[in-house]
Amino acid sequence: MTTSPSPRSARQRTVLGSALAAALLLSGCGAEVASDDKAEAPEKVTVKRCGEPVEYTVPERAVAYEGGSADKLFSLGLADHVYGYVMPPANPPVEESPWADDYAEVKMLSDDLLNKEVVVEAKSDLVVAGWNSGFKDERGITPEILDKLGIQSFMHSESCFNYPEHPEKLTPFEALYTDLERLGKIFRVEDKADEVVGGLKKRVEAVKAKAPQGDPLPVFLYDSGTDQPFTAGNQVPPNDIIRTAGGRNVFDGLDERWTQVNWEAVAEAEPDVIMILDYGDLPAEKKIDFLKKSPHTKGLPAVKKNNFFILDYNEGVSGPRNIDGLEKFAQYLSELQD
Repeated sequence: MTTSPSPRSARQRTVLGSALAAALLLSGCGAEVASDDKAEAPEKVTVKRCGEPVEYTVPERAVAYEGGSADKLFSLGLADHVYGYVMPPANPPVEESPWADDYAEVKMLSDDLLNKEVVVEAKSDLVVAGWNSGFKDERGITPEILDKLGIQSFMHSESCFNYPEHPEKLTPFEALYTDLERLGKIFRVEDKADEVVGGLKKRVEAVKAKAPQGDPLPVFLYDSGTDQPFTAGNQVPPNDIIRTAGGRNVFDGLDERWTQVNWEAVAEAEPDVIMILDYGDLPAEKKIDFLKKSPHTKGLPAVKKNNFFILDYNEGVSGPRNIDGLEKFAQYLSELQD
């Protein structure tokens, strides 16, 4: 792991000493000495944390909560700035990640929910998580609490629309791009962030160009729940995945993130496709088996036609793998309509 840099004052003395030495050598020859315009990057930059402008120093011991957070950092080439990650059971194995090598280079800090103790013990200088997922008042770990401890924090923009006092509302894909750009600024890798975001946008546009025309197929995302289903509103990535690929989330009218509905509403929507969010402690196969047997759902068009699409957990939560999920779902819809 990268160790903490030398104190800034020591670096300044080194730069100043070198500049003075060069000036003395050149002045003896009658040369003009230009000032060094290539000064160090500013010690602090101001970046929004949801809707709140916050000053950041470059982190060296970042802690990421769940795969989406770690993936964002790793996609920007920041493994050397990551101390470790917290990965609860819902997340698929990190070995399945496109950045598996980066995961192997940093520490697995916990397989439980994010908490203040694990962050403090890690001597972290940045925690990356979502609001009401990683950060939560009830668990005693919020940006405000970490501020008081001198620990920086960064929240997924996708989770910010109901953040107290500093809300921010972006569509899920725009939120993904925004996070990468903001993290690029915090870590001083803006060019890399521009490159990554540009690549993701090109892939999205390629899917849009091939999306089927006409009335979009109604799609129901099933996360979990037997008495009442848990699904996706319009504030989470699956909504953008479904819409961009040419479908329609039957609950896209809900200005929510992950939310509970009732089976009557699902039946009324008559989905032609059911997207299953697949995660470790509740695999997709069990969910599909339930939907095929439940009196609430066994008569749905999607169930009768066996139209189930499995979306990996890390393709459904905010992160670069959202675009992998988009491309897979677009291909699925294309084959379905052939």
